[in-house]
Amino acid sequence: MSVCDSPKQQSDRLIPSRQRLFVMLVLLLAGCLSSATGSIVAPVFPEIIEQLQIDPGWAGVLVSAHTLTTALASPVLGLLANRWGVLPILLPSLVAYAVFGVGGAIAANFWTMLLCRGLVGAASGGIAAGSIGLLSNLYGGEARSRMMGYATSALASATVVFPILGGWLGLYHWRWAFGLYGLSLPVAIAAAILFPRQVQQLSQTVDLRQAQGIRQVLQQRKIWFLFAALAAVSAIFYVVVVYAPLYLKAAIGASSLLNGIVLASRAIGAAVLSAVGANRLAKAIGLSSTIAVGFLCMALSLAAIPNLVNPSLILLTALLFGLGFGLVMPNFYSGLANLSPDSQRSGVLALGTGFASLGQFVSPLIFGSVWKAAGGSVFYAAAGIAVIIGILSWQRR
Repeated sequence: MSVCDSPKQQSDRLIPSRQRLFVMLVLLLAGCLSSATGSIVAPVFPEIIEQLQIDPGWAGVLVSAHTLTTALASPVLGLLANRWGVLPILLPSLVAYAVFGVGGAIAANFWTMLLCRGLVGAASGGIAAGSIGLLSNLYGGEARSRMMGYATSALASATVVFPILGGWLGLYHWRWAFGLYGLSLPVAIAAAILFPRQVQQLSQTVDLRQAQGIRQVLQQRKIWFLFAALAAVSAIFYVVVVYAPLYLKAAIGASSLLNGIVLASRAIGAAVLSAVGANRLAKAIGLSSTIAVGFLCMALSLAAIPNLVNPSLILLTALLFGLGFGLVMPNFYSGLANLSPDSQRSGVLALGTGFASLGQFVSPLIFGSVWKAAGGSVFYAAAGIAVIIGILSWQRR
């Protein structure tokens, strides 16, 4: 096998199409678990704050703590996946995800919960680095863009299912929701059994000189604009994840199940647009215009949240937010993939995931004081930032 071949040529030769389908499904399942790290516990977040007696200004850190360790772990583990292959990174990460995720169920105070959240975030970074990089290498050209849309749709679909399950389990006790992290163990077993040895060969196509070439890729200004945009949109996204359940519980006495359904509605919109709309709209009106439309939808839905008390209207607003998010994220990741050479793509996408996770972590640090001081006005602040980023994205077309 020649390292000069593209990943698509290598995957066509090394992995039969049927096996490639199994590999893709396992990678998508792993990615779904990684994307659901925060949404599993978000519906029971108000109950955790109440029982553990956490200061509201710092409470959001519990939901986003895992994103900091994900941001730190993803780039490192992405580069190691390029060097060592996917399986040595993916399998231990899936096992650690289950152990540390379920460990949150026995946390007795803020600090033990924070430790578990941080460790599960590091494991989530390993899952993202192992799954997204290899998934992008299985396909090339326009097929890769479609696959990124399907992947974003699958990840968004996970954030439909898991908040509902977590909210339902939270009706019995908030600690039960943490048991959902244990689902990563069957995925790890499936990966160990179903992944052919050729997957390891496909992922080990980068020598040391090629890995060092990522520095040249990072000299592109467009790359850094995309990194910054991913961090910003993720910070806005987490305003909804963290503070919408708190607002709904205070405003209308929402249960954990209703909070889960609201979060799921947001994810449904993202799933639909990511799968069938983002790529087509980008072709029709251009990438920058599509991203600007997505940010506009997010801003409108954020500004509407503090003015609603009707559950049906709240669900429609959450759906609108998801539609906007589904327009933005796959196009950002597709842009990163298109700007990256084949040999550095896993590392660059892992860096993108890291910046997105960093944005999620700083979200409660930025908006927590706004929430503590002004309550629902936090949504107006996030809407204003969304408008600004949308304008900047459109101007940089």
